[in-house]
Amino acid sequence: MNDQVHIVRKWWASALMIGAVVGLASLLVGALGTKTGIWGFEGGFMLLAVGTVLAAVVFFLGVIAYVYSWTKKLPAERGAVLVGLIISVAILGLMFSQFRAATSVPSIHNISTDTENPPQFDKIIPLREAQGANPLQYDTATLADAQRKAYPQVQPLISNQSAQEMIARAANVMQGMGLEVVDINPAAGRVEATDTTFWFGFKDDVVVRVRSEGAGSVVDVRSVSRVGQSDLGKNAERISEILAGLRGD
Repeated sequence: MNDQVHIVRKWWASALMIGAVVGLASLLVGALGTKTGIWGFEGGFMLLAVGTVLAAVVFFLGVIAYVYSWTKKLPAERGAVLVGLIISVAILGLMFSQFRAATSVPSIHNISTDTENPPQFDKIIPLREAQGANPLQYDTATLADAQRKAYPQVQPLISNQSAQEMIARAANVMQGMGLEVVDINPAAGRVEATDTTFWFGFKDDVVVRVRSEGAGSVVDVRSVSRVGQSDLGKNAERISEILAGLRGD
């Protein structure tokens, strides 16, 4: 009888551990499938939601199971439950950090140093259209005020270097950041590039516009996500990094 009871307890402990592993696998498979194009944005986030729900269930039941296995002196069951708890806490911690990032910034994905006359894309436009990406139009009335409040550091860069020098420098900076430079057009004062996220393979497009001003130049940068409503502040962060590179910070 005792052996049979022990087997039952071993089963529920293992079930919690397996549930946590399946939750983690859902996150990884969702990211990999989206990145490789097996499914789209919605499919990846559905698996993300499945993994998060599984982690929450494992955490809730796991706390109860761990206390039970501890009071009943069941070391094997306690170990399996503990593994499940550790995995679920890691998943929930990751999702909480993403949620906190999303709620700390406005739900926008189109950021520009010039909100009145944003830099325009050229070569990247057909790439976005082929993917059915977010529209490129910058709605100043809707976006500008929210952007200024959230990202006051996103401002044009005034440089004493010539426009030609800054065009070359912009291309080097973006390449150094790991962006794929799509086009360099010195005549138009424009550099276009694409940044791809590591896990899901989401693509954000960047355009740098350089205009001559006296002996120097004015640099504007724009970064736009192809999918999703909120960018978790990534576009503003990318623009700030590009501007810092151009300043030589």
